[in-house]
This record gives sequence, structure tokens and C-alpha cells, in this order.
Amino acid sequence: MRLLESGEMYLETILILSKKHNIVRSVDICEEMGFSKPSVSRAMSKLKGEKYIIMDKNGYIALTETGRTLAEKIYERHTVLTEFIESLGVDKETAVSDACKIEHDISDATFDAVKAYLKK
Repeated sequence: MRLLESGEMYLETILILSKKHNIVRSVDICEEMGFSKPSVSRAMSKLKGEKYIIMDKNGYIALTETGRTLAEKIYERHTVLTEFIESLGVDKETAVSDACKIEHDISDATFDAVKAYLKK
């Protein structure tokens, strides 16, 4: 079963936050994404139920192996696509925004071609 774009965004955010801080909590995700506590709570419950994250008794969130693998894939797509779009002359802010939209829908074949193009 494929995770929806919103779920991928949450996983990517958890990955990014975990690189910045030792611990990730729902409140950190709320602040980073600008979402309400109830929205993040529902999302965390769903991601936990689907075994993408684990949450300890203190509310600290960590990615499972499956969650980390997917989050790293999305994050790589985001960074590579941002670089690609910027190389076309697009400003950073627009490139980041557009990459965020594309990263969830681009095929593996097209993404691999973009990576190969950038390596030239």
C-alpha cells in the first residue's frame, strides 16, 4: 500500500527534525509544518498504526526502518529536484516549493534520469 503525499511529508519532516535534534515530538512537527496539534496527532496515530514510526511513553517519535527508508527516498528526491530546478535558473524559494510538489509523483525512471543528468 502506497502512503499518501501527506504521510510522506510527515515522514520527511520527522527525518529532517531528527537530523537537527536528538528527539522529535509532535509539537516539533506542528511548529515545523504549521499544522494543528490534533492534525499532527491523527497523522502520528496513522503512521504508528502503519508501522512507519514508533512513539515511546514520553511521546518521542522515531522512524522505523521502513519509515526511514521511505523518508530518505523522499528527502533525496526533494534535494535533487531542488538542485535540478535551480540549475534551470529558478530562484531557490520557488525551486524548493516546486520540488516539494513533484517529489511525490515523479516516477523512479524519470528521477533516475534527472540524477544522471545532474552528474554530467
